[in-house]
Amino acid sequence: MTYHEESPVAGDHHHHDDHHHDHHHDNRYTDMQARVRALETLLTEKGLVDPAALDVIVETYETKIGPRNGAAVVAKAWTDPDFAAWLMADATAAIASLGFTGRQGEHMRAVFNSDETHNLVVCTLCSCYPWAVLGLPPVWYKAPAYRAKAVIDPRGVLAEFGVTLPEGKKIRVWDSTAELRYLVVPQRPSGTDGWSEAQLAALVTRDSMIGTGLAREAGEVVA
Repeated sequence: MTYHEESPVAGDHHHHDDHHHDHHHDNRYTDMQARVRALETLLTEKGLVDPAALDVIVETYETKIGPRNGAAVVAKAWTDPDFAAWLMADATAAIASLGFTGRQGEHMRAVFNSDETHNLVVCTLCSCYPWAVLGLPPVWYKAPAYRAKAVIDPRGVLAEFGVTLPEGKKIRVWDSTAELRYLVVPQRPSGTDGWSEAQLAALVTRDSMIGTGLAREAGEVVA
């Protein structure tokens, strides 16, 4: 399901002040998180779970499985028109061809930013997220504030992340589900002609692949 940007309503300029960076600093546990923590503690005390093993799993998803995988996908799409066309037509197969498959990445769709349109991904019901290409979801992605505001006021949400788009640029909001998850392909920064895929991948951030950020500029990394 997609949502087009809605026109701001009166008083929207208070949005930022009333909920200042809720998605960045929401460190409180939800009911589900509290239950998971309690269950983990209980299983550890009973010797049924090894905390070290859990740490390895978390570290794998955070640093190895993603979001480096997604950055590699984007970099290849920037340099290989045939792959970009394949990614647009069948993201699941194209991503799998690079060896990136697995949990919550079985059904993917890639949406491409352009001069006319910026894409933003949210899961309005829970926290569906493409682990295979982006790793573990950030806390703010699961926060009710982000899930609601991304649909109601996407331009305001982007402003909270420090992203200001031209007034004429459209914003499309994509609602991730258990059946389909999304990868945003940000626009390639200027000044990167001749760069290798590895160099380009360094410009791709997790937030740019969700749509809450843009790719880094060429001058922000060492080419």
